[in-house]
Amino acid sequence: VQLQAFGGGLVQAGGSLRLSCAASGRTFSIYGMGWFRQAPGKEREFVAHINWSMGSTDYADSVKGRFTISRDYAKKTATLQMNGLKPDDTAVYYCAAVQNFASLRLGPDSRYDSWGQGTQVTVSS
Repeated sequence: VQLQAFGGGLVQAGGSLRLSCAASGRTFSIYGMGWFRQAPGKEREFVAHINWSMGSTDYADSVKGRFTISRDYAKKTATLQMNGLKPDDTAVYYCAAVQNFASLRLGPDSRYDSWGQGTQVTVSS
C-alpha cells in the first residue's frame, strides 16, 4: 500500500485543519489506519487510529475531544479533523496503515506496516 498525506499548513491557536491520507495499491489488505506526529526534538507519538471495517476509533489522551479520525471506505481515504489546535500540536504528521489483521491486536507503536510521507502542521500562538 502506498499512502499520501496532505492538508497540513499554518493555523492560529484555536483554529482547525483537516488532514487526509489517500491509499493506493493493495488497498484490499488495509485493516486499519492511523495518524502519528513528530515534533522537533521529540519522538514520534501516536495520535489516532481507525479500524477500517468497523470504523471504531482510538485516540491519544492529548487529542481526545479535539481531533476526529474518520475513513471513506470507498475512496480509501482516512481523514483527521483537528479542532481547537494548540501550539503543542505543531509537528510533522504521518499516516500509516495496518495490513495484517493480527497486527490490530498490537499496540499503536507496533501494528502499522506502511507509512506515508509527512505533512507539516504549524500552530502559532
